Amino acid sequence: MKSKLFVTLALTVANISLAYAVESAWPEKVHYRYQEVLGKEIFYRESGAGNAQTLVLLHGYPSSSHTYRELIPLLSGRYHVIAPDHIGSGFSAKPDPNGFTYSFDVLAEYVGGLLAELEITEYVLYMQDFGAPVGFRLMIENPMSIEAVIAQNANAYLEGIPLAKQHFFNTAQTDKSEQNLAKLYVFTGPDAVKHKQYLRDVQDRPEVMSPDTWIHDGHFLSTELERRIQVKLFQDYKTNLDSYPEWQAFLRERQPPMLIVWGERDPVFTANGARAYLTDLPNAELHLLDAGHFAVEERAVEIAQRITQFLGDSSLQGSINNQLKSNRQ
Repeated sequence: MKSKLFVTLALTVANISLAYAVESAWPEKVHYRYQEVLGKEIFYRESGAGNAQTLVLLHGYPSSSHTYRELIPLLSGRYHVIAPDHIGSGFSAKPDPNGFTYSFDVLAEYVGGLLAELEITEYVLYMQDFGAPVGFRLMIENPMSIEAVIAQNANAYLEGIPLAKQHFFNTAQTDKSEQNLAKLYVFTGPDAVKHKQYLRDVQDRPEVMSPDTWIHDGHFLSTELERRIQVKLFQDYKTNLDSYPEWQAFLRERQPPMLIVWGERDPVFTANGARAYLTDLPNAELHLLDAGHFAVEERAVEIAQRITQFLGDSSLQGSINNQLKSNRQ
């Protein structure tokens, strides 16, 4: 009897293991590429089969596509993944801000241009921090391209930004005094990047945050020119707050399938901003994670699992198919 029970248990374990083996997917090689867009070199990371569903990952401040170095391999066995560096960030071109206009309109123009050059016409959009204003501009410019949206600490509601931070963004645009410019410039320095960005939300567990983060970003913010580029973007950020009503109206009208994976320890883009999406997208899937602003640095595996479940859900696939059918009409 014991022998039969052992065999039964062994077969059960084997079947479970097989099921997981079938579900698992080995990562594809990540490629590091450049593409000329509007006369400038744009760097992007690419992985996964070209005929698979495409995910476009948009990074925030102060990083680059480097922020997705753990997430990309977790997704690339199932999806085609593209993660660009915004113009002015990372390995992408950094035109002198004295002769080049840096704004979120321009960042979106270059990401859209990259996708056009790569002939990517339908994709799932993942956005974090600065990636949100870029992403919403892409959505509004070409809504037919969007299959689904994933928001990770990607704000689109004033409810998600404390008043002090709203004041920071507003005065960055309206106060052009030398004193305020100096304040913005300091915010782009190595100490601020390390302690006011990456370690700010993990002070009780700093071991979860790789030093690669602030060292990598610090390298690309090591010159006056590179830091002034980010200051220019801070000065333009108020345009995003002013655009929130338009973005919200877009969500209400289009009802794109949306996954919200949000680090609830984020004191700047708070969990209230995550919940606010449900006002306009009541069918959105919301997960508050035990993480901070850079949740993908802390919870890459959990986020990858949420994405895979979200995109693989049969009811969602029906929504995506309906969205694509609507887009093509």
